[in-house]
Amino acid sequence: MKKNRRFIKSFFSWGFFVITLFAVILINIIASLVYQQIDMTDDQRYTLTDGTKLFLSDTSNFNSRISIKVYLEGNLPAEIKHYRNAVEDKLNAFKKISNNRIEYVFIDPNVGSENEKNELFQNLYKKGNGIKPLDISYVKDGAQTQILLWPGAEITFSVNGIIKEASLQLLPGTNPGKPVGLENVSSLLEDALNNLEYNLLSSLRNITQTSKPRIAFLQGHDELSFNKTARARLLISPYFALTEINLNDSLAALNDVDGLIIADPQLPFTNKDLYIIDQFVMGGGKLMCFMNTLHLEEDSLMSRGLAHTIRKNLKLETMLFDYGLKLNENLVVDVQCAPKIVPYAEQTLIPWFFHVLATPSSHIITRNIDPVSLKYVNEINFIPSATTKITALLTSSTNSNRTGLAPLVSLEMPMSLGKNPKLIDNTTLENNKLCLAGMVEGNFTSHFKNRIAKEFSDNKNSKYKAKSIREGKVLLVGNGTFIENAYDSLINEKTGQVIYRPKKFNELKLNDILAERGQGMYYGNQDFFQNLVDYMMGEISVLDIRSRQIEIKNINKEKLSKMAGILKAINFLTPIIIILIFAFIWNTQRAKKYTGSNLHK
Repeated sequence: MKKNRRFIKSFFSWGFFVITLFAVILINIIASLVYQQIDMTDDQRYTLTDGTKLFLSDTSNFNSRISIKVYLEGNLPAEIKHYRNAVEDKLNAFKKISNNRIEYVFIDPNVGSENEKNELFQNLYKKGNGIKPLDISYVKDGAQTQILLWPGAEITFSVNGIIKEASLQLLPGTNPGKPVGLENVSSLLEDALNNLEYNLLSSLRNITQTSKPRIAFLQGHDELSFNKTARARLLISPYFALTEINLNDSLAALNDVDGLIIADPQLPFTNKDLYIIDQFVMGGGKLMCFMNTLHLEEDSLMSRGLAHTIRKNLKLETMLFDYGLKLNENLVVDVQCAPKIVPYAEQTLIPWFFHVLATPSSHIITRNIDPVSLKYVNEINFIPSATTKITALLTSSTNSNRTGLAPLVSLEMPMSLGKNPKLIDNTTLENNKLCLAGMVEGNFTSHFKNRIAKEFSDNKNSKYKAKSIREGKVLLVGNGTFIENAYDSLINEKTGQVIYRPKKFNELKLNDILAERGQGMYYGNQDFFQNLVDYMMGEISVLDIRSRQIEIKNINKEKLSKMAGILKAINFLTPIIIILIFAFIWNTQRAKKYTGSNLHK
């Protein structure tokens, strides 16, 4: 009887052990096949945005498979290995949402003979147009060691039998003979991790585009030239087909255009020009106007200390009024502003209230971007309509005000208000904020309704549209130069041709005056322009990523150095203590078990 009991007890013990072992193995197999990630960070930095999920899950974006070769494999330093694993996690998430339409493989570029490796390196580099290598130096086993990485990926996609290829740089490259120390790689990796989803999605979006929406920069009214908008064009050119258009009284000038940008016009629009643009909007075209109503001579202001503003009378603002956007003939002044150099004043660097740092709204276009630099900006008012939706995108701060119509601008104004300037009585009221950039979406009524001859409007051959035939969008920024870049020139030695290019300093992201003094003042002009163009053209897949706020919390090095010994002791002793506790419990249980067995005997 006792033997039977022991046998049954032993059988159930071994059975429990086998079942547990089988369950553990099964769970591991399932875990290896099914990708699941739990993001416990406050800013959800490891969770894909809704725009990314929408793009990847929509089979109309890409039907065939996308192949990705990532050249981050092999004997990597721990820091790079961690980043490599993060890339794999992100690709796993992409693959899952795309229903396995994305496949990837990690490749070690340092495998093979010297000839094979050199050939691969040349193919990856593509004469500077492909992946750029990253040379890292670090100390290992007391000796200085260098490793050459190719931190990028090659993406291949086939559409209609045509194979498209693209290269993606995951980590910045280094110049030959100038390796970066491993101790300096942390900041590079942090930035790369934060931008990983955006870079991957942008590359996929670019390579899978079968056709690009067409955006035209209007010319003919002394708008910003190609050279002055070169940097802004480079930002959007991977995703949109860009062109310049002069209307030339042609009713068909905008027929093949999806979006129209009017940047800082100086000359009045004719009625024919306005009619062409109006019918473009009635057809569902996306109109983006960056303009102000006043002209100011900056040279006169600097030489005399004051200058009059002159009305431009562009007539375009009259048509925008009918769409629900009123551009006032005044200037907005704001204590939240950029500095200005005044060489002969007691204080050479003064706060220039006319150079407003606009406050972004919570809209997806402006959410979490830096303040936008708007110099000599007009106030915008909305004209509500039952068929349109209005949105304020940029505003002034609560300590701001408006000038009178066509004001006199003086350098003395900031200095006369003292150290704690107040531009309005109560500087905390939200109602003090003035709209500087606004958008209207919906169905519009033609500006020319009841303004043109009935014989023309009723004639079917004229194809006149009195109302929108589909929903459109009109965006207005009360400043025309916020996307302007400085440029220089160089001469092509072979052809003798003059080539113009933007200067290295990016004024769409940084304040040049403070940058020269080693101080940081960041602008959101670049992000704002990219976002507004994407939104206006209906390309919202990357907007969520750009507008996501990821807070990088710096380590308290002083606190870390004080607690280093304690932390090391905890890390070293904790596993040992846990093992000892389990061993003690195990031995206690065994002692009770066998002591009880001996007593029964």
